[in-house]
Amino acid sequence: MRVLVWFAAAALCAHAEHRLHAVGATTRGWVVGVALLPSGLFVKDAGGAWANAGYRHPLLTGLSWLPGHPETLFLAAGDGVIRVDAEGRWRVLTGETVTELQDISAGAGGMLAFAHTAGFRVSEDEGRTWREISAGLQRRYGKAVRLDRTRKGRIVVGTEDGFYVSTNLGETWRLAGAAGFQAMRVEQSPHEAALWLAVTQKGGIFRSTDGGLTFEATPRDPSAGRNLYDIAFDPADARRIAVCGWGVGVLISEDGGVTWQARNQGLPRPDVWSVAFDPDKPGRLYAGVHEEALYVSEDAGRTWRVEGLPGSIILKMAFVPAGGAR
Repeated sequence: MRVLVWFAAAALCAHAEHRLHAVGATTRGWVVGVALLPSGLFVKDAGGAWANAGYRHPLLTGLSWLPGHPETLFLAAGDGVIRVDAEGRWRVLTGETVTELQDISAGAGGMLAFAHTAGFRVSEDEGRTWREISAGLQRRYGKAVRLDRTRKGRIVVGTEDGFYVSTNLGETWRLAGAAGFQAMRVEQSPHEAALWLAVTQKGGIFRSTDGGLTFEATPRDPSAGRNLYDIAFDPADARRIAVCGWGVGVLISEDGGVTWQARNQGLPRPDVWSVAFDPDKPGRLYAGVHEEALYVSEDAGRTWRVEGLPGSIILKMAFVPAGGAR
């Protein structure tokens, strides 16, 4: 069966345009030396059931796919970049010197980029070959990476010393913002290519309106001094954005990231690793609460209920186009 369950789910989801995928691990109650609890890649079917697709993996931190080709996933993993193809086969695309990946991004023309604990690398041939692009970065611990979906060669990365941008695919770099803060995540708006959002460890939320060239701190930021982990733009509402973190739970902006408010009613604790908006159901938002469960809100975070994956730490979620599975 392995990850074939992922593709079989397409038949059950014929009415939906996307299927929710999540990467993480079930950690509550687990101790070292005991077999892993359900961990790795999880896929939600049309009936609401979750399947642990493929083998149990202890550390997956991100997932992406090339534009127009969602039948193949690229996973950021503790042991490198893993490609999961339409036949359900898993293959590591990087060598043994590449470990502890933190993020992965895909772009047009077979472009892939990943962040790991020793820097950043890119591929221009769908992961067959990779090259290092960290030269010029003083601090090379890579936590976040995003390829600009509209400008070839532009890439934004997150390091221990803020966010950096390159317009020539890593040949040169310059500081874009959040200097002195550990970067955690950066995302580009699906509605407006010039709007980017970035979150940090204890430095708060940063916003760019010039395509990621410069990021400015958010005034009256309710997350200052906290660790933030994820960002989600609402596909149905260009002004709505969610971020999440430790001690702040879920924060929602209804004005494009200018102001923020906490929406945690119904969550068991304000410690959230990941968020994702459902592109097929306006207002539906998912949140991965630390070692509790995955929660869902039908009203953009105003109220919450349990949705599955008990005892888990879900590090990233993504709605993958269902039409790509076969």
